[in-house]
Amino acid sequence: MSSSREKILAAARANKPEETLLPTVPDFGGDASAERFTEVLTGIGGQVIWLDGPEQLQPVLAQLFPESRISASTLFSGTLPVDALTTTEVLADVDLAVLAGEIGVAENGAIWLPEANMMHRALPTITQHLVLVLDHRRIVATMHQAYAQLPSTGGYGAFVAGPSKTADIEQSLVIGAHGARSLVVLLY
Repeated sequence: MSSSREKILAAARANKPEETLLPTVPDFGGDASAERFTEVLTGIGGQVIWLDGPEQLQPVLAQLFPESRISASTLFSGTLPVDALTTTEVLADVDLAVLAGEIGVAENGAIWLPEANMMHRALPTITQHLVLVLDHRRIVATMHQAYAQLPSTGGYGAFVAGPSKTADIEQSLVIGAHGARSLVVLLY
């Protein structure tokens, strides 16, 4: 004698629809230049700075964020050790997170940040200032082109574009309302 639960599960297994392939997305082309990426990201409140090499990372950060007390990064030593088990109470004290971005999108200034580069899923939104380091050769023109590359970057991730901001009906803009107060992208 089978239970109602077993009957329901058997019916669901028997009525499984066939897999539908995703449609082919046309290549929309567009401008994949670092200049276009910089123009768009600057327009939405972010900042782009060029690095000549990795040795410039720490001096540039010290110049941009001289008041930074607690930073988290996998790109240089001497930072707060953060992993998926770090509590949000500890993360709340991080005022500077420096993470490696994977894909930049010129049409909207977004940067793909896979979970493997986040240290902790909450870190990019709980930090006061977010710095993403991106290889300028990884800038694509459109979100369509970025999404086509996502299967090779892991599971969970987020597109980050500009500092956090919100505006009410009276058009009062608040920066850092629900995430980082600033976003700096360091291109190399």
